[in-house]
Amino acid sequence: MIQDENVVLYPIFLDLSGRRCVVVGGGEVASRKARKLLQARARVVVISPEIQAELESVAVEVHRRPYKEGDLDDAYLAFAATDSREVNAAVAREAKERGIPVNVADRPSEGDFAVPSVLRRGGLQVAVSTGGASPALARRIKDELEESFGPEWAGLIEELRAARRNGAEADERLDKEVSRCLSRLRG
Repeated sequence: MIQDENVVLYPIFLDLSGRRCVVVGGGEVASRKARKLLQARARVVVISPEIQAELESVAVEVHRRPYKEGDLDDAYLAFAATDSREVNAAVAREAKERGIPVNVADRPSEGDFAVPSVLRRGGLQVAVSTGGASPALARRIKDELEESFGPEWAGLIEELRAARRNGAEADERLDKEVSRCLSRLRG
């Protein structure tokens, strides 16, 4: 549970491939969370009486009805993203009882994790979080970083991955390219 503003969150990248992730809610916030889960190849389940068309198209499983106890069966992660305080609290309660990490959109202190704003360039991922204090600020910082991390980073990461897969160290050319790209960050 994110108990107070002084809590230090542990950053982690999870492999969600094929894992059941339940999003309770059918609006824009739920849609954003579901899109990111889909990018991570999660098995996205959406539960809400009303669901935006875009959200319905990204979910693997859609239940057009109110949330009910038991909806988190076999869930790996849960997301409470409705406009109802009572429903979000009920989702958080069930998740806690079952030991399922939960993100609560309207009250981060009831959840176990905050979802960062993420910049992706191929295999490179840079995550920015304010611990739930201001998702808008995290997005703004991520947007600023996008200019510094251009598309060349995707190819560079793939070359480094190939070198590592082949048991080789990055050669001098790759090392120089990394240094050149990092120097742009310093301005």
